[in-house]
Amino acid sequence: MKDSDTAAVRNNNPAGKSRSVPLDCCGGLSNVDYSEMDLTPMKELLKHIDFHDSSFCIAVIAIIFNPLFWNVVARWEHRTRRISRLFGSPYLACYCLGFVIILLNVYRSHSMTVAMKAQARWEVMDRTDVFYTGVALMVVGTLLVVSSFLALGFTGTFLGDYFGILMDEKVTGFPFNIIENPMYWGSTANYLGLALIGASPVGLVLTAIVAVAYKVALRFEGPFTEQIYQERSQRHKHD
Repeated sequence: MKDSDTAAVRNNNPAGKSRSVPLDCCGGLSNVDYSEMDLTPMKELLKHIDFHDSSFCIAVIAIIFNPLFWNVVARWEHRTRRISRLFGSPYLACYCLGFVIILLNVYRSHSMTVAMKAQARWEVMDRTDVFYTGVALMVVGTLLVVSSFLALGFTGTFLGDYFGILMDEKVTGFPFNIIENPMYWGSTANYLGLALIGASPVGLVLTAIVAVAYKVALRFEGPFTEQIYQERSQRHKHD
């Protein structure tokens, strides 16, 4: 570098202070300086949670078990038709599986409620605006769940596709025209609303686990359901 250039740099930065280099926005998360993040709220949240509490562990098991159970059983039925043969009808078999899923979901909700009541409330969440946000989430979540059930029907909701009970066409009306998988995300919104209403930090963690469990389940359910309908289309072409 020439002496004149060096002098120009010194004049622009007379104190000799180091300048921060602008981050390249295209570098993604690799450019984020995580050391500058304020983790105090997260630490405060985790301080109010007993991860060794039996009620918490039971709730986590129930959350993970439910989608695993219905995916394994439904895929086994699609491959073998054993449940349909056992009940003598794919509709009756689907109704029975749906009833079992409902009971499991009721138990999951119960176990999450027990865990929330067993652990401490967080004063930061114990506010009127948080409470009413929780109420609003539960209203929206219930609307999504109920409208999704009405649009799909019982067999459409409870994996009738795996039993060979296929719908004539894809449902595109409300609430599917505003959000994908409204049944799952409506249920997640309900749990989040319940956690906010109860000012429950453990409820927030359990809700996050519900969301992750649903996200993983959808990675398996979505492609498999599409495969079922593609197989039907191919059969119709051959016929």
